[in-house]
Amino acid sequence: MSVHELVSHLPLQMLLYFNMFYFPCWWASAVAMLHLKLCLLPGYYQALLVTGVILLTAIEAARLYLGWVGNLTEQVPELAAFWLLSVSFQLPVLLFFLTDAAILILPLERAVHGVLLLLLLAQIACSFLALRAMTRKLTLLFHLRQIGEVESPRPRHHQLHPLGPLPPHHRSVLPMTGDPCRR
Repeated sequence: MSVHELVSHLPLQMLLYFNMFYFPCWWASAVAMLHLKLCLLPGYYQALLVTGVILLTAIEAARLYLGWVGNLTEQVPELAAFWLLSVSFQLPVLLFFLTDAAILILPLERAVHGVLLLLLLAQIACSFLALRAMTRKLTLLFHLRQIGEVESPRPRHHQLHPLGPLPPHHRSVLPMTGDPCRR
């Protein structure tokens, strides 16, 4: 592995992309099925299912953002947070939605939850591989910096700015008139 090699994981990025388009379909069908069967369930299952769908929706948005940013910018903390949210929250809730027979699992629910579960399991595996590659690269960079073979990189906020690094005379928040180089 070289110092300048990109370690963003393409399969993970593809899975996140597909999940980003699949999740609204999952949400619409989950809410529709919940609406159909809510009156048939006991009160505690009603509370569990409504809470589960609301939390899955909120966590999924944060999880997809963290996975997207963590993978593309090669940031280990964001990708690790994505992995932890996937394993510790999304996976148990989806397994509950798929396996508890007392919640009256409808065929459409089984299908849409199954597809989301497959996407989630693939994302967990791919993010683990991406995290391993990123930590190996960071370890290599750390050791090379210790012996002085690699300079420290510029701060990441310059790399993420949509216009690129701006010259110092363009950093003012005040409106500028005329050519800034002739002042």
